[in-house]
Parts: sequence; structure tokens; C-alpha cells
Amino acid sequence: MIARRKKLLAEALGTFCLVFAGTGAITVNEITHGRITEVGIGLVFGLAVLAMVYALGQVSGAHLNPAVTVGFYSAGRHPANEIVPYLLAQLSGALVASLCLRLIFSGSATSLGLTRPAGSSLQSFTLEFLLTFLLMFVILSVATGDRAEGIMAGVAIGATIAFEAIFAGPVCGASMNPARSFAPALVTWNFASHWIYWLAPILGSVAAAFGFKSIRA
Repeated sequence: MIARRKKLLAEALGTFCLVFAGTGAITVNEITHGRITEVGIGLVFGLAVLAMVYALGQVSGAHLNPAVTVGFYSAGRHPANEIVPYLLAQLSGALVASLCLRLIFSGSATSLGLTRPAGSSLQSFTLEFLLTFLLMFVILSVATGDRAEGIMAGVAIGATIAFEAIFAGPVCGASMNPARSFAPALVTWNFASHWIYWLAPILGSVAAAFGFKSIRA
């Protein structure tokens, strides 16, 4: 029970740090009229994940993402009875991060990092699916069981998130993470096209799990 509680606290803390840093970078970029830049935002997301993998990977696996947890389960690496607790911990950590950002930047007009399509819904859905597929494939390749840990795991995963966010962020938001999208949507109460950021990442991670087993198993 204690070990499980530690895992869930680690997932909540790790997801908090990811969302606070990543969507915080978007927020600061908005209020400073582009000082951070799209490249900077992508790097912040990637570096935040890199740091959390090394800090928490040995505790909970540093999933930090409901799609990743589902992907690990689909690959036969994560127990079914831990899926819902992990998801609740991730969503809670993300929500606290968005609430903190809303409090800190309450006097500024900002989206708090809300993800939304710049073009058509189909375009963003396809991008989110493919981005998450690639991310999950990399994670499965470098992870040990259901844990993102190891000398180069953080670098590989963080780099993947960074380059995907840099080139696809301006088009679809490059969320790849339902928790990261859910928290700003709830805090701003804007769920327009929100289904994309749940369905596409989860389908992409499941497809990656089956693809990985076909190629690497």
C-alpha cells in the first residue's frame, strides 16, 4: 500500500511539474509577446520530461501521461488495476498546475496553455495520433518494463517530445497527453475540440504498443 501511494504521489508530482513548466512557458510567451518562442516552448516540455524521468522514473515509471499508461498496459507491461489510479493521479497533478498558473497570472489575458487545432480537426487528430505513436514507440524502446528509467531514457524521451512540440505545436498543440490538455481546458472552461486530445493520443499509444510488439518483441 505504501509503495503504491508513493507511485501515485510521484505521478501527480511529475505531471504537475510537466504541466506547470510546459503550459507556463506558453503562458509567459503569450504575455511577453513571443519572448520564449515556439522553439523555446518545445524545449521546455522536453526538458521538463527529461528531468522528471530521472527524478521519478525509479519510483513510478514517470508516465506523466494517461496515454503512456494505457500504452504500457497495451504492451503487457502495466497491471490493469493500476490504470485508473495512475490516470487520476496524473489528472490531479495537471489540474493543480493549471490552477497555480491561473492564480499567478490572474491579471493577464492568457489561454493558460489551452490546446486547440490551428486548422481542421482531422489535421490535428492525425498529427496527435502520429506524434503519440512515435513517442510511445520510443518510450517502449528505452523503458524497462513499465518504467522510463536508465542512463539515456530521459534524453531519448525528452528529445522526442521536444522535436515533436517544436514542429507540430503551432498546428495542433502537440499535446500527446490527455492530462496536459484536460487541465487548461477545465480551468478555462473551454472544451472546444477537446475530444481530439483524448482520443488521438490514446489510440496512438495503443497502436504503438502493438506495432512495437510486432517489430521488437
